Amino acid sequence: MSDYEEYETTNQSVDLTSFDDDFATAEAPEYDEVPDGKYQARIESVKLESSQKGDPMIKFDLEVLSGSHAGRHIFKNSVITQASIPYVKRDLKTLGLELSKFSELSGRLEELLDVTLEVTKRTRGDYTNVYFNRRIRIAAASNGEVPAGDMPF
Repeated sequence: MSDYEEYETTNQSVDLTSFDDDFATAEAPEYDEVPDGKYQARIESVKLESSQKGDPMIKFDLEVLSGSHAGRHIFKNSVITQASIPYVKRDLKTLGLELSKFSELSGRLEELLDVTLEVTKRTRGDYTNVYFNRRIRIAAASNGEVPAGDMPF
């Protein structure tokens, strides 16, 4: 018996009939991108991977924290080439990560998790750019009060 035949036989025994009514009435969610604009966001994940061309790349997953798009995600990929190093360095500096050597980055990515920042998302044609404007601090209090340590005076 081939792997396909085994897969086909195994899955035929799963009864999905109890979901038929729910499936018939369910609306498939649309995954429209977050529209262009400025957002308060938090770095939910950051990874060092390779681009399709094989260049190193930093992949950021940013969660929108406020407004009508709160909870949605913005993704930023920073491909690392000799030409892009100044921009990558600027982004890392904006995020508060100072490196003495760029090769330290992979061991320090965790420091970027949960960083909150203002970002701008801008689309031109088929290309979308996400800019890290500035690091921000968002008050933890949910009752609208400013935490005591954040008082201006």
